[in-house]
Amino acid sequence: MGFLDLNGGLGRRFGSLGLSLNELATTVTAYPDSQVSAEGPQSSRVEAFARQSLAAMGITGGAHFQIHQAIPDHSGLGSGTQLALAVGTALSRLYGFDWPLNEMAKEMHRGGRSGIGLGLFAHGGFIVDGGRKERGGPPTVISRLEFPAQWRVILVLEKTHRGLHGEQEKQAFAALPEFPEKSAGQLCRLALMQAMPSLAEKDISGFGAAINVIQEIVGDHFAPAQGGRFASHRVASALAWLGLNGADGIGQSSWGPTGFALIDSEMQARSLARAAHNKFGAEGLEFMVCSGRNHGADIRSEGYLALAHSE
Repeated sequence: MGFLDLNGGLGRRFGSLGLSLNELATTVTAYPDSQVSAEGPQSSRVEAFARQSLAAMGITGGAHFQIHQAIPDHSGLGSGTQLALAVGTALSRLYGFDWPLNEMAKEMHRGGRSGIGLGLFAHGGFIVDGGRKERGGPPTVISRLEFPAQWRVILVLEKTHRGLHGEQEKQAFAALPEFPEKSAGQLCRLALMQAMPSLAEKDISGFGAAINVIQEIVGDHFAPAQGGRFASHRVASALAWLGLNGADGIGQSSWGPTGFALIDSEMQARSLARAAHNKFGAEGLEFMVCSGRNHGADIRSEGYLALAHSE
């Protein structure tokens, strides 16, 4: 839902806000095997993460993965981190290896800028991380709040548009101008003195107002790299319409193109999503109503004994 300090003058850079959702998920099952293989969506990505994991743990065996569902990749929804952690966790359980989450993320090159994906995998809810130090592991989670059960998030999805990632993302960060220290202070104040207390008090108007301003400041900073405050002009139009028709806060998730709108009830969210689909569906946009997920990943071991790992 936004970065907090892109200036880094206090020794930590980025710092971020994020939310876990129920309706989008990555679900994988790992079975013992002598080789690495996978079937289902993003199977090549799963195989790559599996090989990284096995090498990091010093395991010579393999595994077969069934990918039941996967969060769309390069859409601003943190799919890579969730997939990497799911694969690494499944393999560590399968082979009886104690692998702390932060070490896993570091070995698999996740959490380089934001600690949100790790915090959400472990705990769910609404997470704030304290930014990345020059040296060290992924950013530390400094706050975790419950997301109100009655609130909903409408996701605005444009599946034909892919957000910046990989080398393009690195180049975009490198080309951006220096972020003003005053703006970083404003973002941190909005988060600590408006967004977080409003969420704790279940005040969606106050929470949404803070998210709106955070998104405007961060989006305008990234505009030269993504072509505007939002990466997709179609998503931007739909978000503006949602904001005028009852949403309490709108924004873009990470590099997008996925947008989001905050709604205070299931009934209102369903009604607004239907109306938005009727208005913008012909432009290739999809609208998904989601609830907040206030717990971390579900991890189960069924039917197989843990395998001894090789040193």
